Amino acid sequence: MTQGRRRSETRTPSIFWALALMILPVINLAVRFKITDADKFPRAGAFVMAPNHFSEIDPVLMGVVSWKLGRAPRFMAKASVFTIPVIGWMLQKSGQIPVQRGGSVRGSEPVKAAQRLVERGQMVVVYPEGSLTRDPGLWPMRGKTGAVRIALERGIPIVPVAHWGAQEIMPRYSKRLSLFPRKTVLVKIGEPLDLAQFRGRNLDPGTLNEATTLVMAAITQLLEELRGETAPDKRWNPAEHDQKETGRFEA
Repeated sequence: MTQGRRRSETRTPSIFWALALMILPVINLAVRFKITDADKFPRAGAFVMAPNHFSEIDPVLMGVVSWKLGRAPRFMAKASVFTIPVIGWMLQKSGQIPVQRGGSVRGSEPVKAAQRLVERGQMVVVYPEGSLTRDPGLWPMRGKTGAVRIALERGIPIVPVAHWGAQEIMPRYSKRLSLFPRKTVLVKIGEPLDLAQFRGRNLDPGTLNEATTLVMAAITQLLEELRGETAPDKRWNPAEHDQKETGRFEA
């Protein structure tokens, strides 16, 4: 069966139907999505979706975008969320991946779980920044290597995605939602990056950081197009700023 004729994941009965029934009515009332280049979003097969991250509401919005484009989203999510009654059970049943704060990426259970999704031809959403950006202008900060490690180890593409508008619904670090009046969220899908130039190389820190830099550059360019602005020349590096604030370097 060809990719174009394969049945959409959203049409296959699953626990995602229950999640969509709870989430979509509220989001559709509160948010108007304007998705550019939706045809670049793979409708079948395994891939890593790599969006920018600047609001706590981002995973919900990106999950809805994925669903609207015909894919069931599976995220790496904070392990603490899985302890919440009912919600934690639904997250586990829908294949979401718990990540312990401060846990190592290399050889970790989250990466192994993501690889199992890949083996089943499913997508996995990984925020390359690892947390909400700390850049004052909400531009993507320096990325971490988990997304490219999964892509390179499994030989699958990364699809960079940028979105803008979530800060109007839930500002960074805020716990307060502003659902009305209805907000517009702009989304731009990038060309899948297959990272072919890095295959066959040792996945040492140098290779992984080089590949991650390309991914972050692609996400940033998409965001520049959405915002009609130019990002700072130098990407925000949390480690450098922590060093300046504490007067010491922490590895």
